[in-house]
Amino acid sequence: MKIVILGAGQVGSSVARSLAGEANDITVVDRDPALLATLQEHLDIRAVAGHAAHPDVLARAGLEDADLMLAVTSSDETNMVACQVAHSLFNTPKRLARVRAAAYLDRPELFDPAAIPVDVLISPEALVTEAIASLIEHPATLQILELAGGRARLVAVRAHPHGALVGKTLGALSEQLPGTPVRVVAVFRHDRMVNVDGDTVVQSRDEVFFLAAREDVQRVVGAFRNPEGAIRRVIIAGGGNIGARLAGRIEKRYRVKIIEPDERRCRHLAEQLDRTLVLRGDATDAQLLIDEGIAEADMYCALTDDDEANILSAMLAKQLGARRAMSIVNRMGYVEVAQGAAVDIAISPAQVTIGALLTHVRRGDVVSVHSLRRGAAEAIEVIAHGDERSSRIVARRIADIPLPDSTVIGGLVREDRLVLARDDLTVESGDQLILFIADKKRLPEVERLFQVAFSFL
Repeated sequence: MKIVILGAGQVGSSVARSLAGEANDITVVDRDPALLATLQEHLDIRAVAGHAAHPDVLARAGLEDADLMLAVTSSDETNMVACQVAHSLFNTPKRLARVRAAAYLDRPELFDPAAIPVDVLISPEALVTEAIASLIEHPATLQILELAGGRARLVAVRAHPHGALVGKTLGALSEQLPGTPVRVVAVFRHDRMVNVDGDTVVQSRDEVFFLAAREDVQRVVGAFRNPEGAIRRVIIAGGGNIGARLAGRIEKRYRVKIIEPDERRCRHLAEQLDRTLVLRGDATDAQLLIDEGIAEADMYCALTDDDEANILSAMLAKQLGARRAMSIVNRMGYVEVAQGAAVDIAISPAQVTIGALLTHVRRGDVVSVHSLRRGAAEAIEVIAHGDERSSRIVARRIADIPLPDSTVIGGLVREDRLVLARDDLTVESGDQLILFIADKKRLPEVERLFQVAFSFL
């Protein structure tokens, strides 16, 4: 697939890294030659320096025969104009744009094909807000994804030394949780995937990924960790777009405080939010955190634009008694360092956004894509088509499907019902399969499995 990416920032460069190794023809456009040079040192891509919405620059990028354009520059206006140019001058088949300003997102009529022809709108702030809200709802998890139209959740949890299942086999999970359907799709130990079957013994600090119905998530998490009290008090550091969105999203369910240093922004937040207490101050000020009851906080969310300030304030909050602390971390190199050692959860906005973008890039009838483990793994939902002669998936038992190594079918949706995978379960045409792919390098093999041939033998 020929893809033109506009913008070499965190999102653009992360998408380029994700797609460059998958036999795609990638061109990246940016005004900063230094950023482009850095990408070209590590990736097999083309780079074009120039304004991402200028027709001559887009022509040099090869947009006339591109299959897809991803407009993910830091400017909403540039992204929208680029989509207009791509449609009017180059007839690009598919155009995705990152748009952050609520003033645009609240007016969907702007993005009608007869107005600004954007096929898919991506709002990183909205995606990150939903991800954080899910983690607050399930505070003991590392990552939680909604799948199968909300029927299922794919959850990552760190096994606690005193968890009921630690030291026991996965086969004991059914005894621990009778009547609760659950499928463990992967276990990572010391950052390496281990074989998963009924005899696998769960060890402390294992990172366990499981698929379960939405209403069963808390019970399953409790098998790997000591039960934790419900979240009641949330402190948010940073009243920017994400902090404000999150406060508005959760303030009816939790007691929420926002700490924001800018006085004008504080006034704006106080006017927009109904129940959130807005405080002017520096979230790295230990005395301020103490005065505002950090020791009683169940969740601390560091959501400013400054990675270092986020990590520092989250560490400080933990030291001062906050039960759990999460931090937005934009630099990918900081994510692994921060999570586990400095903070409980480090969230990469770029990785959250990439999943939404990849949904429209993957080959086959892909419903959704989710980036996992800092981009190294993926969860995908894909629909099986064909019959026994034209498909290597349909009319076959799951045990007989030639899946690549480190790829697991977690379950499927059939007739609006979630069915967890079993070896003897036969796939039918139209089934929506949920796959966990631990090694993204195997994605082309997975995509080929789901291709329908006219003469498959």
